[in-house]
Order: sequence, then C-alpha cells, then structure tokens
Amino acid sequence: MNIGFIGAGKVGVSLGKYLTERGVHVTGYYSKNPKSAQEAANFTNTRRYEKIRYLVEDSDAVFLSVPDGVIAKVWEQLKMLPIENKIFSHFSGSLSSNIFSDISRYHAYGYSIHPLFAINDKYNSYKELSHAFFTIEGHEAYLNDFLRLFQSFGNPVEVISAENKIRYHASAAMASNLYVGLVSMCEQMLIDCGFTAVNAHRALAPLIHGNAENIIAYGPKDALTGPVERNDLSTVLDHLGALRAEEKEVYQVLSRQVVKVACQKHKDRDYKVLEDILK
Repeated sequence: MNIGFIGAGKVGVSLGKYLTERGVHVTGYYSKNPKSAQEAANFTNTRRYEKIRYLVEDSDAVFLSVPDGVIAKVWEQLKMLPIENKIFSHFSGSLSSNIFSDISRYHAYGYSIHPLFAINDKYNSYKELSHAFFTIEGHEAYLNDFLRLFQSFGNPVEVISAENKIRYHASAAMASNLYVGLVSMCEQMLIDCGFTAVNAHRALAPLIHGNAENIIAYGPKDALTGPVERNDLSTVLDHLGALRAEEKEVYQVLSRQVVKVACQKHKDRDYKVLEDILK
C-alpha cells in the first residue's frame, strides 16, 4: 500500500516516519506550506508534492494530517479529483469517517485512525509510537488491513464505531488534558498553604508518579487508597469544610466516582452515608 500525507505537522511527520521505519511505502507530503512539506519529505526520505492531484494519483491511501476544522474543506477539494477506489483517513480523535461526506458516491473508502498518544515533537515522537494504542473506525473493506498493519508493528488496536468516537475522545481528554487541570488546582492549593510554586510541584510529583504507576500496573480498583476508600467520614467532612466552592465541586464529583470503585473493591462495606455526604 502506497500512502501519501496531506499536511506536514507533528502528527503527519511522526506517523509518516513511524510507517517508513517499518517498511511501509510513503509516497510523500503535500502541504499549503511548501517548506513544511519539504522538511517532512527530507525527514522521512520521501518526496514533496506541489499539487494534491499528483499525490493522490501516486497513492493508494491518502492520510489527512490536518487540523480537525480543515478536514471537511480538504475533502471537498479531494472530491473534485479522480478518487475511485482510493482510501482516505484522518487522525482526529473526536471525528469519525463520516466527515468524508458522500464518499460512497465516489467509490472510495473512508477511515479514522487515532493514536491514543500525545504527539508533541515533530522529529522525536515517532520513537515512542510503538507504545501507542490505536483506534480504527471506517468502511469494512479495508478495516482488517489497517488492523493487521498496526498489530504487525506491535501496537494494540481497537476497532470502534463512528457513533462512539466522541465519547471515546472525551475519555482520553479527561484522563490526560483534564488531569492537568486537576494537578494545577492541587498545586495552587498547596501554594495557598504557603508552599512555593517549586515545592508545590515537587511535593505532589511522587504522589502523581506513584499513583499512575499503580493504576497502570494494577488497575483503578486495586490502586485505590485514601479516605474515601477507607470510608473515613470524618476526614472527608474536614476536607469539604476546608475547600473553596470550585475545589469542593471537583472534590465531590471525583469522590462520587471513587465511591463506585471502592464499592467494587470492598463489597462488604456500606458507603451509603458517605454517598449522602458527597451529594
């Protein structure tokens, strides 16, 4: 399969390099920014295309590595070209292959392929993509081909439905991006207690690191500790009394979820009073 990329940003360059390093033939890159396309081509030892048409002609599959808000616009351009039997995919976490409107009319095939991984460095992130979990969604014609391709690289892969893409992406955002917000709030609480910003960060780092390792190693249920898990009503009440309105809201929402995990871990414990406190 010959794969061409439209877009030469961090995602496109990282995935292009990841594929070429594993023997997949990447035809090259097209970008509105010729300099970016040339840099991507040089890095992946492929070629820069001056026109989308030529890239599509040379490629069996075209990967759109462009911002989510641009995918539909690029697709409208692609529909003006001879695309019969071509494969198109984007890398959006929240959008499905339905963004390729009326694709069946053109006898082409649409997919969304998403690495559940933070790609933050155009020239180095590809080295870590072997650890990424991929999700794939789209037309059944080549679904198993993409599944086997990424599995052959050693990547775990899950096929999901178009209907579940947004909920799937929300899960990823909550576990990664929104977690940054939680840590930021906790650091500010320590600063309010008199910590310097440096020491607030240093103080929480071992907790964050250790908890993440335990969750990865044992899963949420067996990693769970703390006053909610112990059904420690007195400590939870003290916490609620010490928190500001926004902090209290976050504490209550997360604690209600923690109670659900605690109930799975300790089926013999009665958390009813704690649940009422957290309402």
